[in-house]
Amino acid sequence: MTLKRIVLSVMTLIVSLVMCSSLISSFSQPQVGNQLQLYQTDLSLQASEWNGSGLPEAEVQQFRQAVFGEDALDSAIEQYNEVRTDAATGLVRLGQLVKATPDIEKANSLATTANGQKQLIDQLDLRLGLVKAKQGNVADAIQTWEKLAERSRESAVATLLSNLWQDTPTIPDNAADLINTQLRGWFRYVALNRLYTLQHKTEQLTQLNTTEASQAESTLIQLSVVGILPSFGALLGTALLIALIGQRFLKGKASLLFIEDGTWEVPWNWEVVWLVVVGGFLFTGQLVVPLVISGGVQAFTTAGSAAASSASASVAGAGLALIGSAIGSVIDPLLGLTNRSKALYSLTIYVVMSLSTLGIMYFAIKEFLPLSKEWFRVQLSGRWALWGLGGYFVALPLMLGVSLLNQQIWQGQGGNNPLLQIVLEERDPIALSLFLFTAAVAAPVFEEILFRGFLLPSLTRYFPTWGAIGMSSVIFSVAHLSFSEVLPLSVLGAILGFVYARSRNLMSSILLHSVWNSVTMIGLFLLGSSG
Repeated sequence: MTLKRIVLSVMTLIVSLVMCSSLISSFSQPQVGNQLQLYQTDLSLQASEWNGSGLPEAEVQQFRQAVFGEDALDSAIEQYNEVRTDAATGLVRLGQLVKATPDIEKANSLATTANGQKQLIDQLDLRLGLVKAKQGNVADAIQTWEKLAERSRESAVATLLSNLWQDTPTIPDNAADLINTQLRGWFRYVALNRLYTLQHKTEQLTQLNTTEASQAESTLIQLSVVGILPSFGALLGTALLIALIGQRFLKGKASLLFIEDGTWEVPWNWEVVWLVVVGGFLFTGQLVVPLVISGGVQAFTTAGSAAASSASASVAGAGLALIGSAIGSVIDPLLGLTNRSKALYSLTIYVVMSLSTLGIMYFAIKEFLPLSKEWFRVQLSGRWALWGLGGYFVALPLMLGVSLLNQQIWQGQGGNNPLLQIVLEERDPIALSLFLFTAAVAAPVFEEILFRGFLLPSLTRYFPTWGAIGMSSVIFSVAHLSFSEVLPLSVLGAILGFVYARSRNLMSSILLHSVWNSVTMIGLFLLGSSG
């Protein structure tokens, strides 16, 4: 065995250990998808207070039924109960893992995650009580709040809400302050409405209702962008997918779905692929670069609290997860970062990691240069935009179906890209712009050059084109190191691979990747900005 292979074998062993550890850790982590579902449900509840803005009552009712279904409150209770069931299942699983884990540090980490699940369940019960009270099921609501007050840090607000809906309520002096600080959006409105009604504060009640009507109208627009528009896109994608499948049966090799084998002449062997993917992307890009950058910056910063350290670690993991790996999250990066610094740090570490990986790729293939024109083709002419946008619309129904299946498999567990939660909670426009640039520009360019431009064609030396698409998409998904993301990202990677293989232009897959990330980021921002 040559020295090069020995070094690569050592790198592979290190990367494998870290990846296995991260995958195992992700198994016990909750998915952010449940959080997204809650945000969207909250949007629906707030938008349900829309008064029609002067439109005829019949039209308002038709529109409300189209958007919210038969009853927005019933739908909310159903969705909250689903998330609560998933959270309770995950909590039981976490409890079993804590007992079975001999490593104290890992057990403490699992216990912290379990506490987060407990808090989520408590927040759900608090909200469920308000929805039940709004429906008129006051006895059920009070019972929910009383049980919550016995076990939770939400006891103060739970006790207050229980009192507000009693026949003879006891209202403390700080009731309004407690509601404003502990509740948000529609839930704050319902509680304040009840409080001002009991206190006979007509002026405050009128102002509250006016504000809520205005907020409901703007929220309805948000809900349309987040929910209705993607649904129309999914319908269009479904029609397009059916047409493509039909054309494949009718036209055979002349159809758009047909891909020829032997498109790329691959002058290198598996060892070059091994060097680029493991030595360049995973080891250097995901382990060495984050370690060097975070260590260098820490030399000029002071140590913060343990909480700040944990938060910063999540941020680094978020930035790295954009390119398909969360390995960097195991390294303690900067401490006490501001929101803008977090976004800039993520972008910086991503760009340096991308350049280092591409540099190693160039070093690995330079002896084979110049390559044929089919390699790394980027052309601004042609129909690449149609391929990219068409691929996006086809991806919508497929990813929706896979996501529903994934929910049933993982029941809210399995981990997620931590960037989703950060963007969901971010409000600073400059920080959001930096995150958006990283996700919508930097990530698609680098990932498509690596996974579609290099890896997919390289694999055609050993597999037919469809096999290379499938293999590269699995590697693309596993590199994210979240069990729950393997299936959906494999599907998305396969669509990206097909679009590139069929269009022979990296611009098409870059466009598809960019649109997908951009729409996701904008949707997260709109969801998080409610309330």
